[in-house]
Amino acid sequence: MSELLVIGEALVDVVSTADGREAHAGGSPMNVAVGLARLGASVTLATRIGTDENGRLLSDHLARSGVELTRGSVDPAFRTSSATATIQSDGSARYDFDITWDIAAPPVAGFGAIHSGSIGALLSPGGEVVAACFEAAGPGVLRSFDPNIRPSVLGPRETVLPAVERLARRSTVIKLSDEDAAWLHPGLDAAEATAHYARLGATIVIVTQGASGSLLRLGAETAFVPAVTTEVADTIGAGDSYMAGLLYFLTTTVGIDPVVSGSASLAEAVDAASFAAACAAVTVSRPGADLPRLDEVASLSTLRSESETP
Repeated sequence: MSELLVIGEALVDVVSTADGREAHAGGSPMNVAVGLARLGASVTLATRIGTDENGRLLSDHLARSGVELTRGSVDPAFRTSSATATIQSDGSARYDFDITWDIAAPPVAGFGAIHSGSIGALLSPGGEVVAACFEAAGPGVLRSFDPNIRPSVLGPRETVLPAVERLARRSTVIKLSDEDAAWLHPGLDAAEATAHYARLGATIVIVTQGASGSLLRLGAETAFVPAVTTEVADTIGAGDSYMAGLLYFLTTTVGIDPVVSGSASLAEAVDAASFAAACAAVTVSRPGADLPRLDEVASLSTLRSESETP
């Protein structure tokens, strides 16, 4: 399996609940990198964190999960970014960010797949670096993108949409939530949104819809992929866990070349999305962005199969 490069923010989530406040490692791209590494992928993260208390928390978290950092990702002069997450009554989280995003261009040669998303992909000036990396990658590289829109940080739709579509034109795989799709394209339903990004060039486009499952498009074909039912602790990291599971399955089981060339089958793409849904189910069943290891996903699948046996 080719090594994966993830580019984007790593920050500390300060989770505020009725029981108090707790600090957790977070940031959508960092979560994806951790999720991939825990599943068994070889992953390098290009980010920017400091050596302050929050930076040490992130460095330790990444090291424990087996994620490598590119040179320059740790900067003693940088104050590590943070986000305050307030848990709502339905388990979802509302975020308030304190973030600066500026990064030197990491080397992209030698990686079989590159992923970015959220603030790291879209906030200037670092967002321009990410777009340039996508454009510099070779034609055989799988490029994946998750907009994971944060309007409070990124600004108005009219500013964000061109940056999203610039990355989308270079992406092989795009995963966005129904909330992302509604914010970016208020006049389109999920099927129309997947068709839009397929026209921009993506091989696989998925719109996730929480507990309602997800809609997948491969070329002109679409399929509905059900969510995996579980008891929800909170939804922090659910989309990132889905993205990590999707990328892991595509790069290890389906293969980078079939995905990039468009020769992967709809059944293979559905299998990848089903695995991704199982990863997300493990994550939402426990507090914070605690992404699963491969044996935990396998255990959930086994339990689900047994519960469905007559």
